[in-house]
Amino acid sequence: MPFDKQKAERVVKFVQSLRHVKGKWAGKPFSLQQWQIEKLLKPLFGTVNEDGTRQYRTAFVAIPRKNGKSMLAAALALYALFADGETGAEVYSAAAEREQASLVFNMAAQMVRMSPELNRRCKIIDSQKRIVYYEKNSFYRAISAEAYSKHGYSPTFVVYDELHCAPNRELWDTLVSGMGARTQPMMFAITTAGYDKNSICWEIWDYARKVRDGIIEDPTFFQLIYEAEENEPWNNEKTWKKANPNYGISIQPQFLEQEAYRADQMPAYQNTFRRLYLNQWVTQETRWISIDKWDACFGVPNFPEYEPCYLGLDLSSTIDITSASLFCPATGAVLNWSWIPEENMIERERRDKVPFSQWVRDGWIFATPGNVIDYGFIRKKINDLKQEYPGLRIVGYDPWNATQLAIQLEQEDGIPVIPIRQGYQTLSPACKELERRVLGGDLCHDGNPVLRWAMDNMVIQTDPNNNIRPVKNKATERIDPAVSLIIAIAAWQQAEEDHVSVYETRGVLAF
Repeated sequence: MPFDKQKAERVVKFVQSLRHVKGKWAGKPFSLQQWQIEKLLKPLFGTVNEDGTRQYRTAFVAIPRKNGKSMLAAALALYALFADGETGAEVYSAAAEREQASLVFNMAAQMVRMSPELNRRCKIIDSQKRIVYYEKNSFYRAISAEAYSKHGYSPTFVVYDELHCAPNRELWDTLVSGMGARTQPMMFAITTAGYDKNSICWEIWDYARKVRDGIIEDPTFFQLIYEAEENEPWNNEKTWKKANPNYGISIQPQFLEQEAYRADQMPAYQNTFRRLYLNQWVTQETRWISIDKWDACFGVPNFPEYEPCYLGLDLSSTIDITSASLFCPATGAVLNWSWIPEENMIERERRDKVPFSQWVRDGWIFATPGNVIDYGFIRKKINDLKQEYPGLRIVGYDPWNATQLAIQLEQEDGIPVIPIRQGYQTLSPACKELERRVLGGDLCHDGNPVLRWAMDNMVIQTDPNNNIRPVKNKATERIDPAVSLIIAIAAWQQAEEDHVSVYETRGVLAF
């Protein structure tokens, strides 16, 4: 195919006329790296068909975080709006969520504000996430997969940011199908690796590899993938350099060294490190805290009188383990109590190969009469704890199955309660705080074997935004005691965020 040097240099010149908007280079001219010029911009925009139109209609660019791909994408969106020669252009920043879709747009808008030449030629409407170029009857706007209509799009250029977060392929297909009437449209997808191989991102990633390797011949598809191979050591500088084209420029060796050390100390973070900084596809679930790290926190938990502490309650189901954990933020002290129905305990012991009987004899777990847990025992214990630990401020609970007990505790016993829902948004900060304290030695437990067993059973599930939540490793393994500790920490965090009494924030529970 022909190569148009003038078109290739035109896009480079345009991008270099803009200014950086973030980090230490903010306000300085956009300085393109050699790989950005020679491996991306020039071949992408300079390779043309016989009629002079661009050859590539889809560009798939997979690069790890902190390599400047979002800012470059913002610059290219502006090129498509102002300099691509298209009248009535429709340029879009697309992403799974509004916040992500706005990220590239906001960078582009700031670039415009810092360019007197561009700023005088358009109007930025921040409330609509839209830039209007009246002279050419063109516009640029941000859209997300969670809020878009399926009709009416005729894109000339689309930046699809972090494609691995896409919940499905609807938005992608809608935008691609809308390009049919355009002369030389382009779908420009930028992403890091993800978890879900049943996704639009993996489908296109796999296709891009096959184009790269010559298995598929598609002259309209451009690919640029920087990634480490699965068999390459993740904690090796040579691997980091291979996966990160901006190594030593926008992503510093010291930063990767710190993150790699963190990943070495925290098994759960290894997959995150590999995905974000080596661009490797990994599984969603990973082993969490090393049991050796947990054991190192053994000691005598200290609950100073009237020092604020928080109770987490995981009722699970009436036929399963119920657990409560007490947590003192000031000292990192942790205590746990668990209950199991007496009638099915032996059967479960045999099935799960867990020494429940021994733990009952040793006082680490309590067997309640019958084949279901009588929540009256739990209620009495919480009231006893309130007397024993006068610093107990709030009981956090999972509202899914603890509503009645919560009402009794608050309205009849006068013990403040707060619901802690079991989602990423609520549990991720608490999980990360627990992780930090265990690894830093800022937590102290009494060696409770039931809690230890639960901690060893727990794995971490990660969402595309790097939020985490606990899940059990196998169907037969229980994590309820560990979850109750996480709920206790979440209750403390939520109370700290509120800065006021739970009664002042939501009033007395009413159902």
